[in-house]
Amino acid sequence: MMPEKVLDCLVVGGGPAGLTAAIYLARFRRRFQVVDAGRSRAALIPTSHNHAGFPDGVRGSVLLGRMAEQARKYGAHIVAGAVTHLSRREDGPFVAIVDGRRIATHTVLLATGIVDREPNLPDVPDAIRRGLVRHCGICDGYEVLGDSVGVLGHGSSGLHEALFLRTYTANVTLLSLGCPLRLTSDERGQAASAGITIVDAPVQHVVIEKDRIRALALRGGDCRSFDVLYSALGSDARSELVRDLGTLVDGKGCVVTDEHQRSSTDGLFAAGDVVRSLDQISVAMGQAAIAATAIHNRLRGMALPRDASGETLSFSPQNLRDRSTAAPGVS
Repeated sequence: MMPEKVLDCLVVGGGPAGLTAAIYLARFRRRFQVVDAGRSRAALIPTSHNHAGFPDGVRGSVLLGRMAEQARKYGAHIVAGAVTHLSRREDGPFVAIVDGRRIATHTVLLATGIVDREPNLPDVPDAIRRGLVRHCGICDGYEVLGDSVGVLGHGSSGLHEALFLRTYTANVTLLSLGCPLRLTSDERGQAASAGITIVDAPVQHVVIEKDRIRALALRGGDCRSFDVLYSALGSDARSELVRDLGTLVDGKGCVVTDEHQRSSTDGLFAAGDVVRSLDQISVAMGQAAIAATAIHNRLRGMALPRDASGETLSFSPQNLRDRSTAAPGVS
């Protein structure tokens, strides 16, 4: 355990964003701690083929392990645990409750990510690790070239995913889970034009046989077989910790940040999927590098960044509110 002193920074989350920040903060020689609840979505990735530097792909758990090893090489303190509450003392520092312990820190980097809304399948984590259930066409659409793909969604979001996957295979079927598909006539026209099959009868349950999603039992007794099932049911940001601080979040619960990953709460930064952006490992790592550097500069007492004219760049909750209404990246 670290001595009972105020930390420079508490990093909440041990996924790609949190561990990237740990590498930077350790090399900045900052006194910080990473609290990892072990819930990173990256740990479920069977093999990532679009992460630069790994021409043969890399398993998510292997990547996280390498990043943690690299951070510890420079003295990073990474502990398993969960932050259950975050508040602020009157004299300035934040106070986090970590498994019953109180930790005081000058700054916080929230890197808690998101949680996917999963279909009702037996042992979903195992199905994800085996590549039978997928969530991100940007990440792994290339891996389903020519496959039979089922997309689970309730409406526009499901159609959006199906249209994206149409780039990789002509055999795409859009299905609904538990309720009828909510599509407008124009959206049905888009699906027809793209050659996407629509099944209106809601899915009752899924049967996984060996290494394939072999059958979807539909109301009425119809069954469909697919090589891969994509879930387009949405996700929820893990931003509950900052709600009591009054931190600005958008309509999806994602923390709104400026270009330095600063939130509307002074001293609180956020990076990775908990920030509304393109949900990719590379983006999370880039945001974490920006956040860690901004934290280091803040702690050094450096002046605020200036623009080309020499004026101090403004930072206000209103600026962040403007950002909260901007169009998000595709996840």
